[in-house]
Amino acid sequence: MATEITVGIAGAAGDGLDRTGDTLARTAARLGLHLYTYNSYQSLIRGGHTWLRLRLSEEKVDNHGDHLTVLVSLNQDGIERHAREVERGGVIIFNSARFSCDPALVPEGVALVPLPMPELTAGLGKIQPVMQNTAALGALLHLIGFDLEVTAEILHETFKKKGQEIIDQNIGILRAGHQHAAGKFPALGHPWKFSRKRRPVVTGNHMIALGAVAGGCKFYSAYPMSPASGILHWLAAHSEKVGVLVKQAEDELAVMNLAIGAGHAGVRSMCATSGGGFALMSEAIGMAGMIETPVVVVNVQRGGPSTGLPTKTEQGDLNQAIGASQGDFPRVIVAPRDATDCFHTTVEAFNLAETFQLPVIMISDLLLGEHRSTVDPEAISGQVSIERGEWVEALSPDDAQNGGYKRYALTPSGISPRARPGREGLIYVSGTDDHDEHGILISDEHTNPAIRRKMHEKRMRKIDGVRARLQPPVLEGRAGAEVTLIGWGSTWSVIHEAAEQLNRAGITANQLHFKYVHPFHGTEASAILKNCKRTIVVENTFSGHFARHLRAESGFTVDHVLTRYDGEPFEPAYIAERVKTLLAGKAVDLEVQEHEAMEMAYHHIRIHMQDRARPRRLRKMPGAAYGEDVWAVELVNRTDARPEGMLVIGATTGAGYGWHQAAPSLLGETSSAIFESSVGLPTGADLESAPARRAH
Repeated sequence: MATEITVGIAGAAGDGLDRTGDTLARTAARLGLHLYTYNSYQSLIRGGHTWLRLRLSEEKVDNHGDHLTVLVSLNQDGIERHAREVERGGVIIFNSARFSCDPALVPEGVALVPLPMPELTAGLGKIQPVMQNTAALGALLHLIGFDLEVTAEILHETFKKKGQEIIDQNIGILRAGHQHAAGKFPALGHPWKFSRKRRPVVTGNHMIALGAVAGGCKFYSAYPMSPASGILHWLAAHSEKVGVLVKQAEDELAVMNLAIGAGHAGVRSMCATSGGGFALMSEAIGMAGMIETPVVVVNVQRGGPSTGLPTKTEQGDLNQAIGASQGDFPRVIVAPRDATDCFHTTVEAFNLAETFQLPVIMISDLLLGEHRSTVDPEAISGQVSIERGEWVEALSPDDAQNGGYKRYALTPSGISPRARPGREGLIYVSGTDDHDEHGILISDEHTNPAIRRKMHEKRMRKIDGVRARLQPPVLEGRAGAEVTLIGWGSTWSVIHEAAEQLNRAGITANQLHFKYVHPFHGTEASAILKNCKRTIVVENTFSGHFARHLRAESGFTVDHVLTRYDGEPFEPAYIAERVKTLLAGKAVDLEVQEHEAMEMAYHHIRIHMQDRARPRRLRKMPGAAYGEDVWAVELVNRTDARPEGMLVIGATTGAGYGWHQAAPSLLGETSSAIFESSVGLPTGADLESAPARRAH
């Protein structure tokens, strides 16, 4: 069995999690390991709670899994929120000069690795607080059995522009952390097989940008909007080297029109945004359909509606892509499944856009767009097939005698040969009103129902040609399985792993995944699904957009829809456990779970108590006065465990029913007195002694 671990790094924005995680990721990649990182972060420059997980494996991984081997905590909050998640045999690393870890928080079989930072860094010059990360990284390298010198080389590259003194200091701190851990703590004993094959660490956004370059893109426009901004950043930084003109416009309306204008002029063009920006682009997308101009539009989805959750993931924009702009017009909607597929799908999108002269919408999401993974260099190549479609270079004799060039000629395929604007003898009108073959408008005194009908049919014939080129979905896994999991886009990997977990648990499962959303292979999908025993759509939405789309296009209604809509991505165990619940005929429990009540308590602590407290005990109990059961959450002072009071949270609605401050007479008492006196609620079991529960 392949060796695999997951490292979690917890802290606040500004604590340097990204730099530490990047250094660890690059180390793993240079040792020949595969990795996948997931960064749960907030829209803050400083503060808040950030949780970065790195899954490191000898085999390819494309999701962050559902285990935790090592916790590296860069603040007190991180220890309290994640210590319980570490599995037996794991460790918790922290700066013991600044933070403490109550042993009651630590699961059985988990070791503490406190680092006395002042002692470790004595003689290494003035140490900035953020440098605790480097010492923790050094200790981590010993514990997980990584080559220290590889990381030292990476730090040298990272700080080379800051001078030798800074390089030496950082590498010195790294070695100090490593030596301290090696002298006091045994390694975890992971039997790695390092191939030393170098693999790039990329995001889906990076791969879309690379795919655009390989696919011949010459113009890119964007307005910065997370989580699509990574495409803009990469292309802007490399625009001169790769020969792509990059334009940052004033808003998404301008972005879309610029991209269409570039496509109309004859170059391959692309733009990218997220859901809110895509909404502004909608009318112009319809214009591209009407004037039959090729353009590639990327929507990297985030939580909505409105500005929603800028740093969280979702699959809620499917209906928006299908219904972009008014009226009927041909478009292609395609959803890549992983980082490597982002590269190839982008190349394919440009070929489809130019061959069929229409807008192609690529749907990604924050999880796929921003989070890092390794790819094999041989899986991508700059030598790709580029299909420019049909072009006219000179006026034909027939057209010369028949009114001139017919830009919108009524052809059997629906594709009319294009001419670059300004070519002698090939001048034409390209209006956004409907038109005849020459481009002359049929929306005013020349209104003509017959021409409208045939022109409309001509445009829509392109869809048949597109569908014939696209690969239909294929059932993956065991034939005749008890359950078939259905997904689209970025959920492929996590569904695949969930199916493997179900198979190991004795529930046979297979998978049907969709990359091409429109045009849809409804006949092929129906032929597969009618032979499946139990079908479940898995998607990151509230109302199951893809399940409805599948029914509309194929006539097939799935048995269940398994959704997640809290802004976090699926984990394999989350899916597997929900599938077991559905197969058992049980309703999904929508009550506030214990870990959710704790997260709500942390929200109250951060907003109203300036982080001075932490949850100590939770108890679910009847709350007749509130009309629902409640969670009673006892909060104690983070520094000295002095009782602060009790928070009451509705177990069904999640409503905050009030904060009951500890009475002055109780401030010197045991914390259990809070429960016994505040509102007559019974004492609950210690949170610290309760079984660890993961926030799946």
